[in-house]
Amino acid sequence: MTTSLTVHGHACVRLERDGRVLVLDPGSFSDRGVLADADAVLVTHDHADHVVVEDLVAALAAQPELHVWGPAPVVALLTGEGADAARVHEAGPGERWTAGGFEVQAFGGSHAVIHPDLPVPANLAYLVDGVLHPGDSFTVPDLPVDVLLLPVGGPWMKVAEAVDHVRAVRPRVVVPIHDAVLAEAGQGLADRLVGTLGGAPQYRRLAPGERLAVGG
Repeated sequence: MTTSLTVHGHACVRLERDGRVLVLDPGSFSDRGVLADADAVLVTHDHADHVVVEDLVAALAAQPELHVWGPAPVVALLTGEGADAARVHEAGPGERWTAGGFEVQAFGGSHAVIHPDLPVPANLAYLVDGVLHPGDSFTVPDLPVDVLLLPVGGPWMKVAEAVDHVRAVRPRVVVPIHDAVLAEAGQGLADRLVGTLGGAPQYRRLAPGERLAVGG
């Protein structure tokens, strides 16, 4: 069965299959309406560009079937603001579960280093229907990846690391994400360098609303 993938700004991605919706990392640079009909949400880590706590708490209150998964700091943020603890689930590396009808596997555990003087946050990479969302990390799972959602801009990375991540993961398709901090020219430069040097069969920047068919 084919899954439809759309990017909703920065690190936020939406997967749809058979009427079910899973959203990853609905953060502050993302489409604020993306949660309206979600069945499940996965959050990689607790930075604001990956989760807007008040929006997610409001969505949980308005949508009684919605469930959220994330590392312990994300759970603490959400439940601390009144989210239903029964529907906010702590996840860890190596775990597998079903979220909104999608099979999920978690990898990694740590955010990439921003600076040696700063603490390293918890960060999970998620593999869903062959789609890998690494959050803010260069996690390489020990399973095949069809589509790599590749961060291409941020204070914790450089483009050479993005190229090396593509080479290590070896996906069929690379979709750039995590680029709200880049001007249009910077996005284009990252696309040219990673698309040329990464070696993936396809490098595809998705326009707003553009759908990519996954699996099937």
